[in-house]
Amino acid sequence: MLEIKNISKIYGEGPAKVVALNNVSLRVNEGDFIAIMGPSGSGKSTLLNIIGGLDYPSRGEVILDGERIDNLGENDFVDIRRGEIAYVFQEYHLLSSLTALENVMLPLTFCGAEKGEEQALEILRRVGLAGRAEHKPSQLSGGEQQRVAIARALVNSPSLILADEPTGNMDQKMGREILDLFHQLNKDGRSIIMVTHAPEIAKQAKEIIVLQDGQIVDKISQQGGEQ
Repeated sequence: MLEIKNISKIYGEGPAKVVALNNVSLRVNEGDFIAIMGPSGSGKSTLLNIIGGLDYPSRGEVILDGERIDNLGENDFVDIRRGEIAYVFQEYHLLSSLTALENVMLPLTFCGAEKGEEQALEILRRVGLAGRAEHKPSQLSGGEQQRVAIARALVNSPSLILADEPTGNMDQKMGREILDLFHQLNKDGRSIIMVTHAPEIAKQAKEIIVLQDGQIVDKISQQGGEQ
């Protein structure tokens, strides 16, 4: 479903030149659950941002479902984010003035959907937060806020979920709950690419991609990941 072909990302010029990614190629099939690991500065988040259209490659191509997407303008990529690719950040990016339900409904509102409350409620039920729909972010734990962020990402039924350190701000119990949710989403057919610096988190994926100095240095199959 997704093919990354010879992607490089270069910032600056001359002595200030930084090569964040150097000729990276990767294929993601439907139902994959891939963890991207590597030290700080290895290019993990840069790669995820390029896949998600938050940054552009200096060279190379990103192909989704047979169509090149790395050269799309912002308006065209918005449509892809609305329906095919969802992004889950380490920071939850919830609007503090809105309830959990209203935060989840935001993507539907941006798409022009007139009625999305029942759809959003169903997604909240799936992430175990039906009873917290009317709570604002300040009334939710960190794990609950991340579940709301995941529900918001899921409300438009994306086929690919990009997650950048989704458990980075959580204790072990909360992190486990979020990983269990990702496993369930993967079983339901969604492909997941997750950036993490933690080996114990990466072990939950089906495959680990190791980046170093902007290059893939290892690929490790996990036979379904640990659960």
